[in-house]
Amino acid sequence: MTCPATRIDAKFAALKAEGKKAFVAYIMGGDPDFDTSLAVMKGMPAAGVDVIELGMPFTDPMADGPTIQLAGQRALDQGMTMDKVLEMVRAFRAGDATTPIVLMGYYNPIYSRGVDRFLTEAKEAGIDGLIVVDLPPEEDSELCIPAQAAGINFIRLATPTTDGKRLPKVLQNTSGFVYYVSITGITGAAAAQAGDVAPEVARIKAATDLPVIVGFGISTPDNAKAIAGIADGCVVGSAIVKEIGAGKPVAEILSGVAALAAGAHSA
Repeated sequence: MTCPATRIDAKFAALKAEGKKAFVAYIMGGDPDFDTSLAVMKGMPAAGVDVIELGMPFTDPMADGPTIQLAGQRALDQGMTMDKVLEMVRAFRAGDATTPIVLMGYYNPIYSRGVDRFLTEAKEAGIDGLIVVDLPPEEDSELCIPAQAAGINFIRLATPTTDGKRLPKVLQNTSGFVYYVSITGITGAAAAQAGDVAPEVARIKAATDLPVIVGFGISTPDNAKAIAGIADGCVVGSAIVKEIGAGKPVAEILSGVAALAAGAHSA
């Protein structure tokens, strides 16, 4: 199943033409509250973020470490819902028609809304991609294939345990980019090491033309530079979410994001 060209494809093509690596940043939608979360999101492109990953808060986030679990809980405590996540995206799109937005989370909130309704609303709001961590390739007909038909990239995770036999299955209906999880375990658990990640990225790149972006365990500008240097870019989530959770002012959060972005872009 091929997906029509999206903002994600356009962004990676533009970065490639400039010889630049991508910086992808994750925040939890509605953390610590709707207005703060939206202000951070709106400031991200100017801080150097190439692709925004927006978390959909969920009560049972099994792939996430304590930092992102707490962010989801804070958002839920503030009354964050799927409706409000989509409202955030629409508010962002009112001022930015080009920065790609990827929704990241779990299948349950999508399933309970109804796949067709969700995809229609997500596309209309301005969503470009989905990362749904608990839907394996065996379930592609559930969401992956309908999403691509609707013009929304379905981005798959590959991990250190994705062996040569499993990899083709993981890549088969993936579009946009491949998200390589640099460590075994949950988000924010350990530091990613470029030496460990490099051969894995090379192995995935040998099997696909899609950009390979590395996430999990990247928390400093130097780390972002090292990891982006051996891939097509990197994702930072927990380190940004931690600053939000500490109650720092939006300007301070964004200046930290800008430092991480500069690290990735200097690779």
